[in-house]
Amino acid sequence: MPSRLGSRPLTRRAVLAGAIGIAGLDAWRTPALANALHVGSPAPSATFVTLDGERITTQALLGRVLVLTFWATWCGPCRTELPLLSAYATQHAGEGLTVFGLTLDAPEDIDKVKRAAQYFSFPVGFVANSELPGYGRIWRIPVNFTIDRRGTLVDNGWKDKEPAWTDERLERIITPLLRQPG
Repeated sequence: MPSRLGSRPLTRRAVLAGAIGIAGLDAWRTPALANALHVGSPAPSATFVTLDGERITTQALLGRVLVLTFWATWCGPCRTELPLLSAYATQHAGEGLTVFGLTLDAPEDIDKVKRAAQYFSFPVGFVANSELPGYGRIWRIPVNFTIDRRGTLVDNGWKDKEPAWTDERLERIITPLLRQPG
């Protein structure tokens, strides 16, 4: 006997339609969450899953300067930005800098992502496998978010007119944060 919701039978079609409806509502809500990001406010909590399956939370990284960089193997500007960011991360890791790269590639493209990520000095994971409430639907890349040692959002990538990292931008945004005590 099928389950009932109200006086109508609950069919697979009804359940699927409901799931699509809920997902659709969530898709409309996530840009609003991104608009709720404010520099100077606590950064939204997030959990990242690396390509090796390790779970890393933003809470576990308190005391470090954290850069979240969103990229994809097919993103031209990312190919320029990521080697620069990787070199900077290597140079400043001892000062408390952590970079985490989140790819928009599909998990079935893991081989392609691993080939690209082998050149990065920071861990990489899939957006699809991570929990990133509060950052909104990632609709453009590259986009980056910077979080200080206290867990405060200090750079909101959605507001950046020139979102890709450059030497000048790294020196202006990240270097001063590394000089601040933990």
